[in-house]
Amino acid sequence: MGDTVLTLKECEECYSGDHRITPLLNPLDCLKNHTQYICGTCGRCICIQHDSKRKLQRWNFPFNSLAITKLYLRTADFTRKKPCGIYELHSKNGGLSYKIFADIEELQLYLKKNQEKTCKSMQPVFTVAVYREYENTQVRKLNYNEIQKYMSER
Repeated sequence: MGDTVLTLKECEECYSGDHRITPLLNPLDCLKNHTQYICGTCGRCICIQHDSKRKLQRWNFPFNSLAITKLYLRTADFTRKKPCGIYELHSKNGGLSYKIFADIEELQLYLKKNQEKTCKSMQPVFTVAVYREYENTQVRKLNYNEIQKYMSER
């Protein structure tokens, strides 16, 4: 008998096949203390908390992989009310990272300020064609029972 591989269908709203994968770091702390984008389609929570010290949201940070960056793309799309893109960035020291930008102009401004970074293609490696709003989406903090249920489903 061969091995069976379970493939989860990617959510059209939040672009993930694992509907409980986020938060990635300190999930219980994040769910308790941060505002979440709650996917109206699959119920996945994505941190959309604004960091007042750095004046950024989680999706503004660079990520190590395309897969992880994709987990936060929907919060960027939602915040900007348009389809954003994930760009592959190369450091002069050989490092590779991925970052979300609203458009090519935002990428160019970032590269001008961060001259040790380059984007070889100047095209997103992932984006959606059209921004859509979804009926059951919520942006709020979860209550105790919701946190417990979400964590038990992970």
